[in-house]
Amino acid sequence: MPFGFFKKKNKEDEEPSYDPTNITIRDLRLGYIFDFEMKTFEVTGEYEYDWGDNDRSYEYKIESATDTFFLQVDDEDELTGTVNQSILWGKLPENVEEDILKKGKPPKSISFNGKEFFRDEKSVGYWRDVHSMSSDESTEYMCWDYYDESEKFVLCIEQHGDEAFNASLGIVEPARKFTNILPNSKG
Repeated sequence: MPFGFFKKKNKEDEEPSYDPTNITIRDLRLGYIFDFEMKTFEVTGEYEYDWGDNDRSYEYKIESATDTFFLQVDDEDELTGTVNQSILWGKLPENVEEDILKKGKPPKSISFNGKEFFRDEKSVGYWRDVHSMSSDESTEYMCWDYYDESEKFVLCIEQHGDEAFNASLGIVEPARKFTNILPNSKG
C-alpha cells in the first residue's frame, strides 16, 4: 500500500482536541491538571449530562492533596465553572424531602448555611460516567438549582430514581480563576 493511506495513527501523532495556546476549562478531560484557589487539582472523573435536543453539559470530579470537589462547566452566556461539594442530605431542612415526595418538587426557597437560596430551574435528563466500563449506559436524573441573592452561590438538589436524593453546595467562578491547565501526558 503506497503512501500509507490505511496506516493506523499513533495517539502521539493525532492532533489535540483543543487549542494548545488557549486551553480552558471547556477542554478538560480525565487526567488534566490545573490550579484553582492556590491549589493544584487533577481531573479524576468525567461525567456527561444529556438534557435532550442535543443539549449536553459536563461535570468533572477534581481532587487536590486535601480536597475533592465537582466542577460543572457552563458556556451559556459566558464560560464559568461551578465548584460544588457534596453535603449531607440530613443537613437540609426537613421540608425539602417532604415537599419532593408529596408535591413532586422541593420548596421555592431553602435557608441553608446562613443564606437564603431561591429555586431557579428544574432539569431532567440522563447522567453517565464517561469512563466507566458501561459508559454507554445512562441513568435518569433530575435536579433543581437554587441560587442566593448574589447568584454566586448555588445549592443543587438531585434526585435519582424515586427516593434517592443528593445535595451539593457550590460557588460560580469565572473561567479565568482556573489557571495553568495542562493535559495529561497521554492526552
